[in-house]
Amino acid sequence: MNREPLTPDPLPDLTPRPPLPSGEGEFRTSPLSGTERGSGGEDSQSGKPPGSRRGRMLADSAVVEEIPVWLEVNGEPAVTWMCTPDQLEELATGWLHGEGYIESLDDLVKLRPCAPDLGFWAEVKPERVAVVKSENRKRVLASGCGSVSTFLADPHQVAHAPARGQPPAPERLRALFKELFARGERYNETGGIHAAALTDGERLLYHAEDIGRHNAVDKVVGAAVIARQRLAGRGLLVTGRISAELAYKAARAGLAYVATPSVPSTLAVTIARRTGIVLVGRAVSGTPHVHRPDA
Repeated sequence: MNREPLTPDPLPDLTPRPPLPSGEGEFRTSPLSGTERGSGGEDSQSGKPPGSRRGRMLADSAVVEEIPVWLEVNGEPAVTWMCTPDQLEELATGWLHGEGYIESLDDLVKLRPCAPDLGFWAEVKPERVAVVKSENRKRVLASGCGSVSTFLADPHQVAHAPARGQPPAPERLRALFKELFARGERYNETGGIHAAALTDGERLLYHAEDIGRHNAVDKVVGAAVIARQRLAGRGLLVTGRISAELAYKAARAGLAYVATPSVPSTLAVTIARRTGIVLVGRAVSGTPHVHRPDA
């Protein structure tokens, strides 16, 4: 079948992918200026090296980009994200995976960007669309920043599954989060951004930042899907609370655990316990809160 090529990020290169060039059927993103993102050397206003939050967040340019990006699936409007405009191909692919439209890159027949405004046309296998529509999800107001509404299945109807794996020891989790925060270019500049990373328990495999924590998760999942890398059994680190939507995304991806410096919601715990996922709240504290699956 005719599929427009999706170029994967080489593992373990975690740098944001450059914007697509302008032109017919393509779009140009709007990267932050050198002052906002740091272009090497000392910060022009604070005299601090790039990555230092001290003094940088007081600068007038310390803002976070937020733009609407839409997606149509097989000719029907599916979603509009309020998001940070980078890694958009990963965002679209990860969202399609998290919502059940694709299980692998083979289910994504075509993903085509729009030129006049930021958006994508996706073509997926019709049987996958039928599966999503048969789930009879309810439209709800999402709890996450950057989201307006989403379709959510009944958490209490989720099928039970055995435990998928265990998170690393607390000291290892803290080390992984330390690396996650160190990679947070926009976070270190503004403090107003979320981040997510996939991990094998020893290193960060994919990393993304976005104004919405759900978007950051979709970006790292999408990066792995595009690269045809295994998701099952991996761990997910997020900087915000673990909501029901994030628990569903983790369950569809086959992840073993999700960890956060914040806390999970009650619905997230219900979903995780049924689907075999371990949730770790307060992961950077001396006493993490570990929520294990049902026996």
